[in-house]
Amino acid sequence: MSEPFYITTAISYPNGRPHIGHAYEAIATDAMARFQRARGRDVRLTTGTDEHGLKMYQTARDQGRATIDLADEMSGYFREMYAKLNISFDHFMRTSDGSHHAASQALWRAMEANGDLYLDRYEGWYSVRDEAFYDESELVPGEGEAKLSPQGTPVEWTVEESWFFRLSAYQDKLLALYNNNPDFIRPESRRNEVLRFVEGGLKDLSVSRTSFDWGVPVPDSPGHVMYVWVDALTTYMSALGYPDPDSEWGKFWPANIHMIGKDIVRFHTVYWPAFLMSANLPLPRQVFGHGFLLNRGEKMSKSLGNVVDPMELAERFGVDALRYYLLREVSFGQDGSYSAEAIVRTANADLANSFGNLAQRSLSMIFKNLDGKLSADYAPAQDDTDLLADLYAMASERLPREFDQLAFSIGIEDWIRAVFACNQYVDAQAPWALRKTDPERMRAVLMTLFQAVRTLAIAIRPVVPAAADKLLDQMGIASDARDFGALDDAEWFTRLASSGFAVGQPVPIFPRLELPEGDGEGEA
Repeated sequence: MSEPFYITTAISYPNGRPHIGHAYEAIATDAMARFQRARGRDVRLTTGTDEHGLKMYQTARDQGRATIDLADEMSGYFREMYAKLNISFDHFMRTSDGSHHAASQALWRAMEANGDLYLDRYEGWYSVRDEAFYDESELVPGEGEAKLSPQGTPVEWTVEESWFFRLSAYQDKLLALYNNNPDFIRPESRRNEVLRFVEGGLKDLSVSRTSFDWGVPVPDSPGHVMYVWVDALTTYMSALGYPDPDSEWGKFWPANIHMIGKDIVRFHTVYWPAFLMSANLPLPRQVFGHGFLLNRGEKMSKSLGNVVDPMELAERFGVDALRYYLLREVSFGQDGSYSAEAIVRTANADLANSFGNLAQRSLSMIFKNLDGKLSADYAPAQDDTDLLADLYAMASERLPREFDQLAFSIGIEDWIRAVFACNQYVDAQAPWALRKTDPERMRAVLMTLFQAVRTLAIAIRPVVPAAADKLLDQMGIASDARDFGALDDAEWFTRLASSGFAVGQPVPIFPRLELPEGDGEGEA
């Protein structure tokens, strides 16, 4: 039985349409899920929308509509984006779902049974935009006498009866968790931030609200709904069927990776493990806080007018080109910058000119010079075996090693070097010249290239799944023979060559992109 692997995106707050940051996180999470599936693991990928909280309630109220109607509409935009970007999620969980309410209440009761919840009065600063409570010491000056959260969002003084979670009791346990499991929080910069925060002391956390009723009702406490982060985090388990031990939750929990933005690391690495410790439940193995995407080096904001719709980018440049660019050019975990011209430049250089051209001319030469026929009885030269051996090492060792560490850009860099090596091989062997001088050697070169292109397509498939499958379809590679395990099948080429399959006139898989009119020529 294959080893389970469970990965999640953050559960997106749908008070606005999805932006490029949501797309970036979804693409990276999907690439990791596809990569693990390709290695033979039984994978579950959960995403969804976090629909409760004061911000959604106020937005719906201001629009004169029911909050659930707003949630239905906005959640639909996220589903639409995931479909457009080819995100292979297994579960799309909405916190407004009844099953999620039941799961959140089960977690609440478990924490209550452990003696970690008590009723008191909350007085303090609250940011509606962040859905977060802040201590006075964390606030920063705003205009005039206004105070702002550390994120620069407005805060308001809040006074109401509230249930509290004994977060202060978990300081030492959390510090032990971080010290005993150095990879629990990645990258290292995020881990250091959280360590400093927890070492500074933890105060008990307000975990219910009474000023509105849009949320999960607190069990046996009329008028109270759960603090949005309690039920949002529970989504990672409710999607699997928690608390039923016979559901997928019993098989896939704890999560291998929570993939989140760096701005919500505290909720996932302080509050979430403390809640789970209180409920005597296993902790996720890793929380990875990725960086922000910047538009030409600037943080996106509506006031600057530089917020980009990922659906528009996917439409203009193609889904796989966008996926490739974001994972190739941004060091995962750090902030990254992008621009229209940078996407075009990278997609053309790597995908159209290098890999796409390699595949097109290799298959075209087989189609034109060999009537599309493959043959496994050629005599390979040392150059042929060396090239295929290096490609095998890239696809079976080097790229997987980097992807395992979420170092997508490094793994892809190794892949594109292998593509360059294949193009250099073509130029050095010059099969078009061999056609007249040494037809048998030409055949050996073309058979080597066919095998090389297959290896390259399988290796990059988690990143550009649609394009890779389109290419592998043209090569007669069965849909169940495109995983990393297929790289170890020594007889695949012999079987395909003897099956009667013939390469047809190839169809380009990566068209060259043109910069749309109106975009500048600046650097990303």
